[in-house]
Amino acid sequence: MSHDQNFMNLNLDYPRQALALFAAGEAAAIDASARITPLRQEQLQERLGERSRERDVPLRVERPDGRREALLFVLEEESAARRFDIHSLAHYRLDLAQLSETTRVVPVVIFLDAGHGGSI
Repeated sequence: MSHDQNFMNLNLDYPRQALALFAAGEAAAIDASARITPLRQEQLQERLGERSRERDVPLRVERPDGRREALLFVLEEESAARRFDIHSLAHYRLDLAQLSETTRVVPVVIFLDAGHGGSI
């Protein structure tokens, strides 16, 4: 099993803890009653044959009473910062927001190489 797959599995198995670690400011507002659901990694294509967009771990957070619209988190692990493509992440966020009918999408990128600190 690859390092990337292990990262995804940990975040999917422990989503509350992952959000608390990687997105502490946003996660502080998520109470125990909120439902956290993993979403499909790969987004639908507009036209057959186009490149599809995918990210490591998209999560949907919903409150059971429906007081606020859903909050989406996109956790992306990048082992080499030089390979990170912010434009791809931006397009993915927009597609995900439209598909999920929400405007609340929080991107979290975790860089693993020693030359880059923390998440953005």
